[in-house]
Amino acid sequence: MAILLPEQIFSLAPSVGKSFYEHQAGVDASVTISNFSDEPISLVITRVGAPALTYVIEAHDRRVFSIELLQMAALLTGSSAAYGTIVVATTE
Repeated sequence: MAILLPEQIFSLAPSVGKSFYEHQAGVDASVTISNFSDEPISLVITRVGAPALTYVIEAHDRRVFSIELLQMAALLTGSSAAYGTIVVATTE
């Protein structure tokens, strides 16, 4: 069964990181990021038994990621602020 979590709007100051989803045991999930800002933002993914992965979402871009055993999805800004939306859908 799929569970679509509510869309979260983010507005992060420069050099800030914030977790938007955490699951201790890990769960298969889809993460959608829409970056509406003029600067890129980094999506940091941690998975069960795997090293952390970082993806850069360019300015005015939308990306969808399918992740097995997702433990945490966080966003990090660089030297500029960023804003947009993040949506997580899980399967359990």
